[in-house]
Amino acid sequence: MSRRSSRKTAIASYAETPDREIEKGVIEIDEAVSEETAIKKRGGKTAAVKKESPAAAAANGKTGASKTSKPTASKSKIEAEISPPPTKRKIKDEDSDDEEEKIIEKPAKKPVKKRKTKEEAENDAMPVAARTAVATLKRKMYIGAHISAAGGVQNSLPNALHIGANSLALFLKSQRKWTSPPLAPSATSEFLSLSKQHSYDPSKHILPHGSYLVNLAQSDPEKAEQAYTCFLDDLARCEALGIGLYNFHPGNTGGQPRGEAIGRIAGMLNRAHKATKSVVTLLENMAGAGNVVGSQFEDLGDIIKLVDDKTRVGVCIDTCHAFAAGYDLRTPEAFEKTMNEFNSIVGASYLRALHLNDSKTPLGSRRDLHANIGTGFLGLRAFWNVVNYPSFEGLPMVLETPIEKMVGGKKVGGEDRGVWAREIKLLEGMVGGEWGEKEMGAEERLQEEGREERERCGGQVERKAQKTLDGMFKKGKGKKKVKVETDDESEGGCSH
Repeated sequence: MSRRSSRKTAIASYAETPDREIEKGVIEIDEAVSEETAIKKRGGKTAAVKKESPAAAAANGKTGASKTSKPTASKSKIEAEISPPPTKRKIKDEDSDDEEEKIIEKPAKKPVKKRKTKEEAENDAMPVAARTAVATLKRKMYIGAHISAAGGVQNSLPNALHIGANSLALFLKSQRKWTSPPLAPSATSEFLSLSKQHSYDPSKHILPHGSYLVNLAQSDPEKAEQAYTCFLDDLARCEALGIGLYNFHPGNTGGQPRGEAIGRIAGMLNRAHKATKSVVTLLENMAGAGNVVGSQFEDLGDIIKLVDDKTRVGVCIDTCHAFAAGYDLRTPEAFEKTMNEFNSIVGASYLRALHLNDSKTPLGSRRDLHANIGTGFLGLRAFWNVVNYPSFEGLPMVLETPIEKMVGGKKVGGEDRGVWAREIKLLEGMVGGEWGEKEMGAEERLQEEGREERERCGGQVERKAQKTLDGMFKKGKGKKKVKVETDDESEGGCSH
């Protein structure tokens, strides 16, 4: 009898087997596979001894108790059809004459992406919140968020409208790759058309974020050139899109003297400015972990001093980074002191944009962990100070707050862009108003909402600080270099 005829006969027999016996056969087969897998992991070998179930016996036209035999090709195929798709399966080693079998990995199937219904697609496209006319606010505060440009830069504008944003930030290309395809002409023209149609001014209120890979302080010539090329490509994209501001992280000393690193950053900016026409490069202040440049206002001021064309350089203040670096913003008095310090060291005219983020860690922690507005150690009062500061009027204010729910430091569930819509409305609602009972009630509610994350992240900071002190003052061991842990992810890239 041919294999095909044998298989048809076996399947016909299997079809007549009662469901209960089939289920029993499935269980026995799975148990056999699991047992042999365990033996293999312990380094042992096992012969192909298998107890044949009534279901399998019926499928082969046989009855009887358990036995040891070489499984036929048809039986193996039937077993594969009986059992549900496992992550591992047992096969016969065709190249060997003995009865030994082996376990091989079966590639995991990719989850099938469920296509959205027409109704779901329409719901996703509908705005989460209406966009506020800036002219109706008591101060012209352009508040928005760092939104997705997946599928092309032109998609950033509908995404901004979706959350009611009056400013926006985006990545002009993948922030994790050194090279990317050039801007498609259709994407460029659509971006320009949509920005005009919806009254977004690319020269003032659209703030691209630079690649996390770029380090303009790089001392290695080859790596420095790679960073410069990637940086310049972004500036060229800005000018093609009519974008006037470009935000980036200054860089990392790599253990070299800070003054030399600052000189290299300024040198790269001078070179890039000469190769482009108009885009203003904004230095972002940093939280201060490790060898990062920019956590102190003096770093930013020193870079600007070395830039030839002062009209082509500015600063973007990140509220979380400033707080983590030791600059307090929580009370009106502390906020005024911090801003006076910035104006004295850097210069008020260089401030061109802001990133609005609360902090999961305390003042001076040097940890860049963004929290939702009002839920962190900064608190809602700090952001009342921000949106009512006259000098910030007209600047793009961009949220980089989390939009995934966090439980025990783990992200659970998908993204909720409604978070940004609600935060925008919360901030706009405080513009030009008094700090009163309503605001204090909102602050109390938000503080309770963020209590778990503050305790978790604040506790980490305290334990690390104590560990550092214990290492420094440990008796009988002499001087000991203590490595202070930092959050690599947070310094490598903000919480976008």
